[in-house]
Amino acid sequence: MRRRLYFLLPDLPSARKTMDGLLLARIEESHIHFLARPGMPMDGLNECSALQATDLVHGAQAGLVTGALLGCAIGGAAAYFLLSESQLQIPIVIGGALLGALLGAWFSSMVGSALPNSRLKQFEPMIAEGKLLLMVDVPEHSVEQVKTRLGRDHPEAIQGGADPRIPVFP
Repeated sequence: MRRRLYFLLPDLPSARKTMDGLLLARIEESHIHFLARPGMPMDGLNECSALQATDLVHGAQAGLVTGALLGCAIGGAAAYFLLSESQLQIPIVIGGALLGALLGAWFSSMVGSALPNSRLKQFEPMIAEGKLLLMVDVPEHSVEQVKTRLGRDHPEAIQGGADPRIPVFP
C-alpha cells in the first residue's frame, strides 16, 4: 500500500527543485503529481491527471455500491412479484445487483469526472494564489523519511497532510 502526501510549494522553481529531489530519492515520476491554477506553465513537472484532479474515482466507488444495492432491490422485487419459479429468483437478484453496480459506477464516474476532487478542496484558495500542490505517492514504510527529507531540503514546502491509504495500482 502507498500513502499520498500533500505539500504546497510557493512557486515553479521550488516545485522543479522538489521534483528533482524526489527523483534523486528514487521515487518514480509516475508517483509525483503537481496541480496548479489553470494557465500556469508546468514545464518540467508531472501534471496530475483526471484521476487526481477530479472526483472520478470517488464517484465510481459511490455509484458501484449504490447501484448494486438498488439493482439488488429491483431484482428482488422483480423476482418476488413477477416470477413464480424459485429456480430463477436468485439469478435475477444477482444479475440485477451486477447490472446495477455496473451502471451505477459508470454513471457516477461520468458525473465525478466533471467535479473537482473533494479531497483537494482545502488547497483551492492557495492554488488560486499561485502556489503549486505536490501529491507524492510513497510506500508506507517511506512516509516519515520523505516528510523529513522534504522538510530538510525544502523548508519552503508546507505540509498539507496525507491520505490514509491508496491502492498500489494508481
